[in-house]
Amino acid sequence: MLIIGEKINSSRKNIQEMVERKNKEFIQELARKQVEGGAQMLDINIGTIRKNEPEDMKWLVKTVQEAVNVPLCIDSPNYMAIKAGLEVYDWSKGKALINSVTAERKKLELILPLVKKYQCSVVALTMDEQGIPQNSKKRCKIADELIKKFTSEGILTEDIYIDPLTLPVSANIQNSDIVLQTLRKIKNSYPEVKTIIGLSNISYGLPERSLINQSFLVLAMAYGLNATILDSTNKNLMALIKATDLLLGKDEFCKQYLMAFREGRF
Repeated sequence: MLIIGEKINSSRKNIQEMVERKNKEFIQELARKQVEGGAQMLDINIGTIRKNEPEDMKWLVKTVQEAVNVPLCIDSPNYMAIKAGLEVYDWSKGKALINSVTAERKKLELILPLVKKYQCSVVALTMDEQGIPQNSKKRCKIADELIKKFTSEGILTEDIYIDPLTLPVSANIQNSDIVLQTLRKIKNSYPEVKTIIGLSNISYGLPERSLINQSFLVLAMAYGLNATILDSTNKNLMALIKATDLLLGKDEFCKQYLMAFREGRF
């Protein structure tokens, strides 16, 4: 499974402050720690910094790529910020992932040309002009429309990451099952298309969130999850991923599990 480090996100107070102060050392150390913990890609999200987001995104992409050799997930609702990040991206580090686009026509018309121009991967959210559907059937319908649109434009299925949109179970106890059923149906219909979630959303508003996050992750992996944005510095969580991959038959001869153990990752 693709592990995407979540910590460089301006919704965290200290990150917003460090980006505004252009504290290069802090950001680079945080990037290194996530990669050392097992992140194979880093999420770069400064969506809460509205004033200079495109320029801040350029600075952040260059700063992080100086420090680590993994690709980046350029994460913003702002088209100009995504565009700015791609303009300075070092492609020798690997293919970038745009996060994200929806089935909303205006957003699709902006993001699709960037995906084609830079030949990057893209996260597609299962929502449209009417918002987030409250059932798996409608989310799968949106996913189907997005996949067909992307592939008709020449985008490879393996570059498409469908996000079934994880919402808190504290708001609706069915939210976890909606995501799981959507994952299963998408993977059954489009085996080569990737799936992705933001893990911590599921436990928002509840105590002992890590317990819920870990339990949900195991279930999601069993239902076909390919990638997740999470805290890669959490050793328990990373160990759980290795163990689950092993039990799902995705770690031949237990190589990855044993390697992680020998390296002291758990």
